[in-house]
Amino acid sequence: MAEKPMSPFGELAPSTPASLSDVKKNIYGRYLEEFNVGDIYVHPRQFTVDRSFAQEFATVFMDANPLYLSAEYAKAHGFADLLVHPLMVFNLALSIGVQNNSEKALANLGYYNAQFLLPVYPGDTLSSRTKILAVDDKGPDKPGIVSVRTLCLNQKNEVVLQYERKIMIYQSNGKPKGNPKPGDASAFFPESKTPVLKLPNLKFPTEMKDVTWGHTYFENFKPGQIYVHQNGRTITDEHYQWTFRVGNTHPLHYDKLYSAGISGPMGGEPVVYGGLVFGWLAGMASRDISENAIWELGFTEGYHTQPAFSGDTVTCISRILTTEDKGTEYGIPAGEVQIQFIGLKNIKANDALEKFGADLFLKENDKKKLGKEKIPEKIFEIERRLIIKKQP
Repeated sequence: MAEKPMSPFGELAPSTPASLSDVKKNIYGRYLEEFNVGDIYVHPRQFTVDRSFAQEFATVFMDANPLYLSAEYAKAHGFADLLVHPLMVFNLALSIGVQNNSEKALANLGYYNAQFLLPVYPGDTLSSRTKILAVDDKGPDKPGIVSVRTLCLNQKNEVVLQYERKIMIYQSNGKPKGNPKPGDASAFFPESKTPVLKLPNLKFPTEMKDVTWGHTYFENFKPGQIYVHQNGRTITDEHYQWTFRVGNTHPLHYDKLYSAGISGPMGGEPVVYGGLVFGWLAGMASRDISENAIWELGFTEGYHTQPAFSGDTVTCISRILTTEDKGTEYGIPAGEVQIQFIGLKNIKANDALEKFGADLFLKENDKKKLGKEKIPEKIFEIERRLIIKKQP
């Protein structure tokens, strides 16, 4: 133990003249020309997810799946403890990397090939690191696109999540640059082209079947079904605090002075961080879709098609794409369900389906070549794949 006698210290500022010759203005984030293909960034900071943090996320984001709410339920199904919500894991992994990857970004263009590979439990410590896959430089007057792959690791250096995303970033064009830590192509980066899901031997405790309702088992889902989720969620200035809670450092999400200096649809007021929007949408859908899910396998081809702001009310719709019976491959009778998931703002899901019909399920990026107008109320689209247990 270190011991040192303590005594009061005197005030120095009034007698110390202020000099403006050595002013520090640290700048964070990278411009387009600062990314190099093959570089690996080991992101600063780690997060230990304690039980209260995990349960707070699951409840604030309105998830109905007891695996994220009840330790007894999760243990009875074969897990070691309450599960940390997969979108909490995703948000932490992405946010930890913002300082290196996207703090200078104009927009996040999409999520790709996200795969949740290991359970995360309360008490686990998460970190993340990123590899630069490609840099598409379109010239000094146009934003380029940086493609990255990010790994989220636990305290044992096991990969719990692997995903890719594309980020739109301008060149510096004379703006002051920071001094980010250089990437290291030789850094530990245990990526895999064929990652393996590792789950415990799962069980189905039939005595707990009343903890969930009976309409979200695998047998209830059929390809072609459209679930119009009835409740909306009005986002308030709470999104500032949740941006901090998951560690996202991009000022676009919490700095009104920064946001006021941006022109176009992203300017004016701070934009709600998209990972939080995804979390609220998924939570609202959970009573209809994922209450009896035993694992979120991942998602792919996801886009935020419009920004959301404080005061917006978000709603959502799910379309069942495929169902695949997996027998007892996961230890209990279960199947995989792939879902197209649509997020909307400031319109009821019922009204959106009536107004836009099947056009809701067309990708917004494909609308132009199809001769169709984009839907301004549509803010998000992604495909999810869940493992859902069968009825007892």
